[in-house]
Amino acid sequence: MIELDNVSFTYRKGEPDAVPALRNLDLKIEAGQRVAIIGHNGSGKSTLVKLLTAVLYPTEGTIRIDGVPVDRAHQWDVRRKISVVFQDPDDQLVMNRVVDDVAFGPENLGLPRDEIAERVRTSVSMLGLEGIGTRLIEDLSPGQKQRVAIAGALAMRPLFLILDEPTSLLPVPVAMRLISTVRDLSVGENMGVVHVTHSMYEAVLFERVVVMDEGSVILDGSPAEVFRDVEKLREVGLDVPLAASLAHRLRARGIPIEGDILNTADLRAALSAAVDSSRSG
Repeated sequence: MIELDNVSFTYRKGEPDAVPALRNLDLKIEAGQRVAIIGHNGSGKSTLVKLLTAVLYPTEGTIRIDGVPVDRAHQWDVRRKISVVFQDPDDQLVMNRVVDDVAFGPENLGLPRDEIAERVRTSVSMLGLEGIGTRLIEDLSPGQKQRVAIAGALAMRPLFLILDEPTSLLPVPVAMRLISTVRDLSVGENMGVVHVTHSMYEAVLFERVVVMDEGSVILDGSPAEVFRDVEKLREVGLDVPLAASLAHRLRARGIPIEGDILNTADLRAALSAAVDSSRSG
């Protein structure tokens, strides 16, 4: 479990130009849970990722990953439990060839050679990279590079995989396939996933959505629960999925749209039900 208890973080604390980034944040994420974190720029998402990966440490409060405190004394213990994939894969791909990059993390853990080889084979297979294992990283497409980055993260066998806006540079179809793959891996491996994103269409694919604003959590629930609160999301500068927005407008005009609307299929079904209800009435 990831546990944040009354966590605050301030950049340049004590200085005249101090910047509070997180404020009294309480958050728990269960093992195996798939959570999307959304918020506008400056809401605290990136700072939260840095705290969870022991790049930064709380100014106040405590963070524990599977019971291990996030502090300097336990930095490497935390990083064995958390793997992260960044927005730009070129920021974390360090070796020349695909299989060498996937092996990089386990090698740095000092694992036996046989175990490293097994982890590489498994991770490469999970991401469907068997056919390009010997290729040069520089020859890969952006989508392939991101899959290699995820394979390298999975080779660390983390309890939680953190995705820090990894799809923002990818075409939508490629991004959606990548998210689908990660969700399948999470289910198969009972691995928690924390997906930081600006995409509402990606957020609805997760079982839980956390909305941040000015360093605090302002909404937390299932996608249906969160995206029903259209007005609050708009107040903090966030969009909502088009189908949810249309349903909100229709309800405001007195049309009885029932249920939770997250996509066009939901909206079509609700409209059909509304029409049938009006005819029978």
